[in-house]
Amino acid sequence: MGVSATRAFPYSGRATAVVLRPGDERFGVPSVAVPQLSVADLDPAANLDALGERVAALPDRVDVALFPEYALTGFVADGRARTVALDRDGPELDRIRSIAAAADLAVVAGYLEHDTCDDRLYNALAYVSPDGDTTVYRKRHLRGDEADVVTPGDERVVVETPAGPAGLVTCYDLNFVGDSAALAADGVDALFVAGAWPAAHSENWRLLLRARALDGVRWVVGAGRTGARDVPNASETVYAGRSAVVRPDGAVAAALNRGERDLIADLDPAVLAEQREFIPVLDTIERHD
Repeated sequence: MGVSATRAFPYSGRATAVVLRPGDERFGVPSVAVPQLSVADLDPAANLDALGERVAALPDRVDVALFPEYALTGFVADGRARTVALDRDGPELDRIRSIAAAADLAVVAGYLEHDTCDDRLYNALAYVSPDGDTTVYRKRHLRGDEADVVTPGDERVVVETPAGPAGLVTCYDLNFVGDSAALAADGVDALFVAGAWPAAHSENWRLLLRARALDGVRWVVGAGRTGARDVPNASETVYAGRSAVVRPDGAVAAALNRGERDLIADLDPAVLAEQREFIPVLDTIERHD
Protein backbone atom coordinates (compact mmCIF):
# COMPACT_ATOMS: atom_id res chain seq x y z
CA MET A 1 0.00 0.00 0.00
CA GLY A 2 1.54 3.30 -1.08
CA VAL A 3 5.23 3.88 -1.58
CA SER A 4 7.57 1.54 0.22
CA ALA A 5 10.94 2.90 -0.91
CA THR A 6 12.61 5.50 -3.06
CA ARG A 7 16.02 4.84 -4.55
CA ALA A 8 18.44 7.16 -6.31
CA PHE A 9 21.21 5.83 -8.52
CA PRO A 10 23.33 6.95 -11.49
CA TYR A 11 21.45 6.66 -14.77
CA SER A 12 22.90 7.76 -18.12
CA GLY A 13 24.99 10.42 -16.43
CA ARG A 14 22.21 11.49 -14.07
CA ALA A 15 20.60 10.09 -10.96
CA THR A 16 17.11 8.68 -11.15
CA ALA A 17 14.70 8.40 -8.25
CA VAL A 18 12.52 5.32 -8.70
CA VAL A 19 9.55 4.34 -6.56
CA LEU A 20 9.62 0.63 -5.66
CA ARG A 21 7.02 -1.72 -4.19
CA PRO A 22 7.39 -5.18 -2.59
CA GLY A 23 7.44 -7.92 -5.20
CA ASP A 24 7.92 -5.40 -8.05
CA GLU A 25 4.18 -4.96 -8.53
CA ARG A 26 4.61 -2.62 -11.52
CA PHE A 27 2.91 -4.51 -14.30
CA GLY A 28 -0.18 -2.63 -15.45
CA VAL A 29 0.43 0.32 -13.10
CA PRO A 30 0.97 3.61 -14.96
CA SER A 31 4.37 5.19 -14.50
CA VAL A 32 5.28 8.87 -14.86
CA ALA A 33 8.68 10.51 -15.21
CA VAL A 34 9.75 14.07 -14.50
CA PRO A 35 13.12 14.71 -16.16
CA GLN A 36 13.99 17.82 -14.17
CA LEU A 37 16.06 20.21 -16.25
CA SER A 38 17.24 23.74 -16.76
CA VAL A 39 15.93 25.60 -19.81
CA ALA A 40 17.86 27.60 -22.40
CA ASP A 41 15.82 30.78 -22.71
CA LEU A 42 15.21 31.90 -26.30
CA ASP A 43 16.85 28.74 -27.73
CA PRO A 44 14.20 26.21 -28.86
CA ALA A 45 16.75 24.09 -30.76
CA ALA A 46 18.87 23.50 -27.66
CA ASN A 47 15.79 22.74 -25.57
CA LEU A 48 14.45 20.25 -28.10
CA ASP A 49 17.81 18.47 -28.14
CA ALA A 50 17.85 18.29 -24.33
CA LEU A 51 14.27 17.03 -24.15
CA GLY A 52 14.95 14.36 -26.75
CA GLU A 53 18.03 13.14 -24.88
CA ARG A 54 16.18 12.96 -21.57
CA VAL A 55 13.23 11.06 -23.02
CA ALA A 56 15.49 8.59 -24.84
CA ALA A 57 17.28 7.81 -21.55
CA LEU A 58 14.11 6.90 -19.64
CA PRO A 59 13.26 3.27 -18.78
CA ASP A 60 10.85 1.49 -21.11
CA ARG A 61 8.18 1.24 -18.42
CA VAL A 62 7.53 5.03 -18.34
CA ASP A 63 4.13 6.00 -19.78
CA VAL A 64 4.26 9.80 -19.43
CA ALA A 65 7.20 12.24 -19.31
CA LEU A 66 6.39 15.67 -17.86
CA PHE A 67 8.58 18.73 -18.45
CA PRO A 68 8.36 22.23 -16.94
CA GLU A 69 6.73 25.47 -18.00
CA TYR A 70 8.23 27.01 -21.17
CA ALA A 71 10.45 23.92 -21.50
CA LEU A 72 10.74 24.27 -25.28
CA THR A 73 11.28 28.02 -25.58
CA GLY A 74 12.11 29.63 -22.28
CA PHE A 75 10.68 33.09 -21.76
CA VAL A 76 11.52 36.77 -21.42
CA ALA A 77 8.89 39.46 -21.02
CA ASP A 78 9.78 41.58 -24.03
CA GLY A 79 9.67 41.57 -27.81
CA ARG A 80 12.23 38.76 -28.06
CA ALA A 81 9.54 36.33 -26.89
CA ARG A 82 7.73 36.60 -30.21
CA THR A 83 10.86 35.55 -32.11
CA VAL A 84 10.87 32.10 -30.45
CA ALA A 85 7.13 31.46 -30.08
CA LEU A 86 6.03 28.19 -31.69
CA ASP A 87 3.11 27.16 -33.87
CA ARG A 88 1.44 24.03 -32.48
CA ASP A 89 1.41 22.63 -36.03
CA GLY A 90 5.02 23.65 -36.72
CA PRO A 91 8.22 21.60 -36.97
CA GLU A 92 9.13 21.90 -33.28
CA LEU A 93 5.93 20.25 -32.12
CA ASP A 94 6.30 17.72 -34.93
CA ARG A 95 9.65 16.82 -33.40
CA ILE A 96 7.99 16.31 -30.01
CA ARG A 97 5.51 14.01 -31.72
CA SER A 98 8.41 12.03 -33.21
CA ILE A 99 10.11 11.81 -29.79
CA ALA A 100 6.91 10.55 -28.18
CA ALA A 101 6.37 7.97 -30.92
CA ALA A 102 9.96 6.70 -30.80
CA ALA A 103 9.83 6.23 -27.01
CA ASP A 104 6.21 4.97 -27.00
CA LEU A 105 5.20 7.37 -24.25
CA ALA A 106 3.31 10.64 -23.87
CA VAL A 107 5.33 13.85 -23.60
CA VAL A 108 3.96 16.86 -21.73
CA ALA A 109 5.93 20.07 -22.23
CA GLY A 110 5.41 23.81 -21.92
CA TYR A 111 6.21 26.35 -24.61
CA LEU A 112 5.43 29.87 -25.76
CA GLU A 113 2.78 29.53 -28.46
CA HIS A 114 2.05 31.86 -31.36
CA ASP A 115 -1.54 31.59 -32.55
CA THR A 116 -1.50 32.26 -36.28
CA CYS A 117 -5.23 33.07 -36.26
CA ASP A 118 -5.26 35.89 -33.69
CA ASP A 119 -1.51 36.71 -33.75
CA ARG A 120 -1.37 36.48 -29.95
CA LEU A 121 1.10 34.68 -27.69
CA TYR A 122 0.03 32.09 -25.11
CA ASN A 123 1.75 30.17 -22.35
CA ALA A 124 0.94 26.68 -23.65
CA LEU A 125 1.28 23.16 -22.31
CA ALA A 126 1.08 20.34 -24.87
CA TYR A 127 0.16 16.73 -24.08
CA VAL A 128 1.50 14.67 -27.00
CA SER A 129 0.50 11.01 -27.04
CA PRO A 130 2.60 8.30 -28.70
CA ASP A 131 0.28 8.25 -31.71
CA GLY A 132 0.86 11.97 -32.24
CA ASP A 133 -2.50 13.19 -30.94
CA THR A 134 -1.85 16.60 -29.34
CA THR A 135 -3.91 18.41 -26.72
CA VAL A 136 -2.92 21.96 -25.74
CA TYR A 137 -3.77 23.87 -22.58
CA ARG A 138 -3.23 27.63 -22.37
CA LYS A 139 -2.38 29.00 -18.93
CA ARG A 140 -5.39 30.82 -17.51
CA HIS A 141 -3.75 32.81 -14.72
CA LEU A 142 -0.78 35.02 -15.60
CA ARG A 143 1.52 36.62 -13.06
CA GLY A 144 3.70 39.71 -13.13
CA ASP A 145 5.25 40.91 -16.36
CA GLU A 146 4.18 37.74 -18.17
CA ALA A 147 0.84 39.48 -18.68
CA ASP A 148 2.59 42.21 -20.68
CA VAL A 149 3.42 39.71 -23.41
CA VAL A 150 1.07 36.75 -23.08
CA THR A 151 -2.71 36.43 -23.44
CA PRO A 152 -4.45 34.24 -20.83
CA GLY A 153 -6.27 31.11 -21.91
CA ASP A 154 -9.96 30.71 -21.24
CA GLU A 155 -10.56 26.96 -20.94
CA ARG A 156 -9.71 24.17 -18.53
CA VAL A 157 -8.30 21.13 -20.29
CA VAL A 158 -8.68 17.47 -19.30
CA VAL A 159 -6.90 14.78 -21.30
CA GLU A 160 -7.13 10.99 -21.20
CA THR A 161 -3.83 9.50 -20.03
CA PRO A 162 -2.52 6.10 -18.89
CA ALA A 163 -3.20 7.36 -15.33
CA GLY A 164 -6.82 8.19 -16.17
CA PRO A 165 -8.29 11.61 -16.95
CA ALA A 166 -5.77 14.31 -16.01
CA GLY A 167 -6.04 18.07 -15.74
CA LEU A 168 -3.28 20.16 -17.30
CA VAL A 169 -2.09 22.97 -15.02
CA THR A 170 0.68 25.55 -15.34
CA CYS A 171 2.59 27.07 -12.41
CA TYR A 172 0.61 30.02 -10.94
CA ASP A 173 -2.68 28.24 -11.77
CA LEU A 174 -2.00 26.18 -8.62
CA ASN A 175 -3.00 29.15 -6.45
CA PHE A 176 -6.60 29.19 -7.67
CA VAL A 177 -8.77 26.93 -5.54
CA GLY A 178 -11.80 27.45 -7.76
CA ASP A 179 -9.99 25.91 -10.71
CA SER A 180 -8.95 22.99 -8.52
CA ALA A 181 -12.56 22.42 -7.49
CA ALA A 182 -13.71 22.63 -11.11
CA LEU A 183 -11.19 19.97 -12.13
CA ALA A 184 -12.45 17.77 -9.30
CA ALA A 185 -15.95 18.18 -10.73
CA ASP A 186 -14.50 17.21 -14.11
CA GLY A 187 -13.57 13.88 -12.52
CA VAL A 188 -9.80 13.97 -12.98
CA ASP A 189 -7.62 11.29 -11.39
CA ALA A 190 -4.42 13.34 -11.68
CA LEU A 191 -3.04 16.81 -12.27
CA PHE A 192 0.03 17.28 -14.46
CA VAL A 193 1.61 20.57 -13.39
CA ALA A 194 4.34 22.32 -15.39
CA GLY A 195 6.12 24.87 -13.22
CA ALA A 196 8.92 27.43 -13.20
CA TRP A 197 8.74 28.48 -9.55
CA PRO A 198 11.36 30.93 -8.22
CA ALA A 199 13.70 29.30 -5.71
CA ALA A 200 12.95 32.02 -3.16
CA HIS A 201 9.38 30.74 -2.89
CA SER A 202 9.96 27.01 -3.29
CA GLU A 203 8.06 26.10 -0.12
CA ASN A 204 4.92 27.62 -1.67
CA TRP A 205 5.35 25.38 -4.73
CA ARG A 206 5.65 22.22 -2.64
CA LEU A 207 2.75 23.22 -0.36
CA LEU A 208 0.43 23.97 -3.29
CA LEU A 209 1.21 20.66 -4.99
CA ARG A 210 0.23 18.86 -1.79
CA ALA A 211 -2.88 20.97 -1.28
CA ARG A 212 -4.15 20.37 -4.82
CA ALA A 213 -3.64 16.63 -4.37
CA LEU A 214 -5.57 16.52 -1.12
CA ASP A 215 -8.43 18.85 -2.02
CA GLY A 216 -9.24 16.77 -5.11
CA VAL A 217 -8.08 13.39 -3.72
CA ARG A 218 -5.95 12.72 -6.78
CA TRP A 219 -2.36 12.25 -7.85
CA VAL A 220 -0.39 15.43 -8.56
CA VAL A 221 2.78 15.39 -10.62
CA GLY A 222 4.75 18.64 -10.60
CA ALA A 223 7.65 19.33 -12.96
CA GLY A 224 9.74 22.23 -11.69
CA ARG A 225 12.30 24.07 -13.78
CA THR A 226 15.76 24.17 -12.26
CA GLY A 227 18.83 26.26 -13.04
CA ALA A 228 18.58 29.98 -13.73
CA ARG A 229 17.57 32.47 -16.38
CA ASP A 230 20.57 34.56 -17.36
CA VAL A 231 19.64 36.53 -20.48
CA PRO A 232 21.01 39.99 -21.33
CA ASN A 233 18.59 42.80 -20.51
CA ALA A 234 16.22 40.48 -18.64
CA SER A 235 15.76 39.93 -14.92
CA GLU A 236 17.80 37.02 -13.58
CA THR A 237 15.76 34.30 -11.90
CA VAL A 238 16.97 31.25 -10.00
CA TYR A 239 14.44 28.42 -10.22
CA ALA A 240 13.38 26.03 -7.50
CA GLY A 241 13.39 22.67 -9.24
CA ARG A 242 11.85 20.50 -6.46
CA SER A 243 9.76 18.38 -8.80
CA ALA A 244 7.48 16.01 -6.92
CA VAL A 245 4.86 13.30 -7.13
CA VAL A 246 2.17 13.72 -4.47
CA ARG A 247 -0.25 11.02 -3.37
CA PRO A 248 -4.02 11.53 -3.22
CA ASP A 249 -3.75 11.96 0.57
CA GLY A 250 -1.37 14.92 0.18
CA ALA A 251 1.77 13.03 1.19
CA VAL A 252 4.86 13.43 -0.99
CA ALA A 253 5.54 10.07 -2.64
CA ALA A 254 8.84 11.04 -4.24
CA ALA A 255 10.66 14.31 -4.86
CA LEU A 256 13.80 15.99 -6.10
CA ASN A 257 15.81 18.98 -4.94
CA ARG A 258 17.48 21.17 -7.61
CA GLY A 259 19.64 18.71 -9.55
CA GLU A 260 19.09 17.74 -13.18
CA ARG A 261 17.75 14.32 -12.30
CA ASP A 262 14.93 12.02 -13.38
CA LEU A 263 12.05 11.39 -11.00
CA ILE A 264 10.08 8.24 -11.81
CA ALA A 265 7.02 7.06 -9.88
CA ASP A 266 4.04 4.76 -10.26
CA LEU A 267 0.53 6.24 -10.00
CA ASP A 268 -1.16 3.20 -8.53
CA PRO A 269 -4.94 3.17 -9.12
CA ALA A 270 -5.36 1.03 -6.00
CA VAL A 271 -3.89 3.84 -3.88
CA LEU A 272 -6.25 6.33 -5.53
CA ALA A 273 -9.29 4.12 -4.89
CA GLU A 274 -8.29 3.52 -1.27
CA GLN A 275 -7.85 7.22 -0.54
CA ARG A 276 -11.14 8.16 -2.22
CA GLU A 277 -12.91 5.62 -0.05
CA PHE A 278 -11.18 7.00 3.03
CA ILE A 279 -11.71 10.68 2.10
CA PRO A 280 -15.06 10.69 0.23
CA VAL A 281 -15.24 14.42 -0.50
CA LEU A 282 -15.84 13.76 -4.21
CA ASP A 283 -19.13 12.06 -3.30
CA THR A 284 -20.51 15.49 -2.39
CA ILE A 285 -19.36 17.26 -5.58
CA GLU A 286 -21.73 17.68 -8.49
CA ARG A 287 -19.85 16.25 -11.45
CA HIS A 288 -19.71 18.04 -14.80
CA ASP A 289 -21.16 16.20 -17.77
